Amino acid sequence: MNVLILAGTGEASALAHRLADHPIIRARMSLAGRTRQPEAQALPSRVGGFGGVQGLVQYLRDQGIDALVDATHPFAAGMTANAAAAARATGVPLALLARPDWTPAPDDRWLRVPDLEGAAEALHPLGRRVLVTTGRKLAAFERVPDKRYVIRTIDPPEPRPALPDAVYLQSRGPFRLEDELALLREHAIDVLVTKASGGGATRAKLDAARQCGIPVVMVERPPPPEGVVSFTDPADVVTWLEQQVRG
Repeated sequence: MNVLILAGTGEASALAHRLADHPIIRARMSLAGRTRQPEAQALPSRVGGFGGVQGLVQYLRDQGIDALVDATHPFAAGMTANAAAAARATGVPLALLARPDWTPAPDDRWLRVPDLEGAAEALHPLGRRVLVTTGRKLAAFERVPDKRYVIRTIDPPEPRPALPDAVYLQSRGPFRLEDELALLREHAIDVLVTKASGGGATRAKLDAARQCGIPVVMVERPPPPEGVVSFTDPADVVTWLEQQVRG
């Protein structure tokens, strides 16, 4: 059985390790190539896009792919939509693998918003010093230029947003609670803006915000495509793939 994993997350890497020596499943990974120094993978990998839905359809057919697993970032909505459309066009079974979403603790002060534009608008009545950890797409914050931004990304944003007062940090998780507390205090952060990415690697910033009494503007996940089976545990994806083999 030939399997294509749309990768780029820790969950995808965990699934790859489970499938690396599988006796009946031959898997490969596809990385978007947006991270400059991706981590080494346990499976053969390709890097780059497919050229939209039709390109992915052609790849699935040319490579004889029997099952598709979307293990991209929970906010890679475009790739997830393309995967669902390509699966429908080819009849290739599709499963989503997404880390569990975060849930607030009783003392958390979360303001949920649907997108980055909503996050920017939510900042108006909040404090002046803002920590942003939403990734490299930052243009939405240009509509609120009167804040002092601390922007943390894995790779430098290109282009940088037109913000008159911004500090740029590059770092990759996992992050420790004590380090996140130190970051909030060093920059006297008043509000945190982040995405509901889930997982443990970046959870510490939420715990730090709670300890410091800082509100969190939380960008909610886009909804998954209808009718697609979803998993949060790589082991369950392996079981699902084995079921596809057995028919």
